Amino acid sequence: MKYFKKLIGERIYLSPRNNEEIEKFTQWLNDFQTTDYLGRSSYIITLESEKQYFEETIDKNYNFFIVTLDDDKLIGTVGLEKFDAINRTATLGIFIGDKEYRSQGYGTEAIKLILDYGFNYLNLNNIKLDLMSFNERALKCYQKCGFKEYGRRRKCKFINGKYYDCIEMDILAEEFKESYIKNKNQ
Repeated sequence: MKYFKKLIGERIYLSPRNNEEIEKFTQWLNDFQTTDYLGRSSYIITLESEKQYFEETIDKNYNFFIVTLDDDKLIGTVGLEKFDAINRTATLGIFIGDKEYRSQGYGTEAIKLILDYGFNYLNLNNIKLDLMSFNERALKCYQKCGFKEYGRRRKCKFINGKYYDCIEMDILAEEFKESYIKNKNQ
């Protein structure tokens, strides 16, 4: 598989997504250790449904593979979806599918790269996300990246026999001050 270094960071780069990795994504999206944190464990993901999702969203969203710089290993995905050019808003989605790379800062780096791209190249003003209330690892990561909680939908997700809150967070362009993309020209 050939990846393209669109957004380069310290340890990873973001490459435009393509449908050659559908099998790997289907595997990740059928693993409770991944999907419980996404609130998506009740979904059944087949190769065909994942292929259809890729085809339907390839031109509508800004989705990237997260790839390690040192050995070009695909470890996850990050993207901006529900893009609204008039209101300059989008929704962030991310997951590290490769378990060996979780809790090591790769997600934080990927988020900072996509925020830099979203605010400084796509001219977004507000980027939001949703997370499960029990996902403390993600909450700390998002706070470290500058996201602030603005709402909570109570007991709206049913996972493994229990109901959980969904936390809503966002970040504004004026709150994002750093530059993380290493291969920028300007």
